[in-house]
Amino acid sequence: MSVREFAFDDRAVRVGNADKVLFPDIGLTEGDLADYYYRVSGAILLHLRNRPVSMQRFPEGIRERGFYAKQTPDYFPDWVESVKIEVLETGEIQPQVVVNKSETLIYLVDQATITLHAWLSRTGRLQYPDKLIFDLDPPGDFATARDAARELHQLLDELELPSYLMTTGSRGLHVGVPLDGSAEFDAVRDFARNLAGLLASRAPDRLTTETRKNKRGGRLFLDYLRNAYAQTSVAPYSVRAKPGAPVATPLLWAELDDPQLTSQRFHVGILSDRLGEHGDPWADFYDRGVSLAAARERLAHLMKQ
Repeated sequence: MSVREFAFDDRAVRVGNADKVLFPDIGLTEGDLADYYYRVSGAILLHLRNRPVSMQRFPEGIRERGFYAKQTPDYFPDWVESVKIEVLETGEIQPQVVVNKSETLIYLVDQATITLHAWLSRTGRLQYPDKLIFDLDPPGDFATARDAARELHQLLDELELPSYLMTTGSRGLHVGVPLDGSAEFDAVRDFARNLAGLLASRAPDRLTTETRKNKRGGRLFLDYLRNAYAQTSVAPYSVRAKPGAPVATPLLWAELDDPQLTSQRFHVGILSDRLGEHGDPWADFYDRGVSLAAARERLAHLMKQ
């Protein structure tokens, strides 16, 4: 058993099973995964800071079933930050990990965490999201997700809302809108549902807001359902538990036209070089947070036409 140690200002963090293979198809080990997160920590922490996260853990690697861990285990060290979360269904209060430091990222890898799923709101204002997400998973060919993202981008432009694009590293694309945190989840979700409904009405043969899969008829579901308290979305630059170790990767909108683009195009082997060459296309995301008040009025007008 090999051990890797990562030095930080306040402490050193060990990865105790550094030679344990998590991705057998490419031989990627737990130590390799820790190296990746160490290299991209500056970028990913921007998108994790002060957000509760759910950990997707794979103690035996991706060939075995992993599990989601929301609650912070009792054995985690005190320096791993957490926030107390109310579970609405039960009223129970439970601690959930918050990743504000690079050493926390490495510690979570040591716990066989591959993927991080982050809340759309931050500690202190958990009922008020600062991010709106549309999840576009194609029912078949990736081109359907590409087309849906392009049309969604155009509609958001009509509403004068900033929008950002990301591959999920799994099947599809995410389109994100930065918010100023002034509206509660219910209001944000209502807006997202109405927007998705309008977009679906413009292309009813290809797009739908039907939540039941057996009613979609092969159309792409404009998934707005993540915009709710305690729901999460995969964090930008998070590795997915898929062969090849693909990464959820922020894109420039111009990259949507790249014929080689797929949801799993970018992976741990090339992502840090991409960041070094091009930077983070979402670097200014949280500087552009907007109120939905004016956009809500514009959307209502468009829905009447």
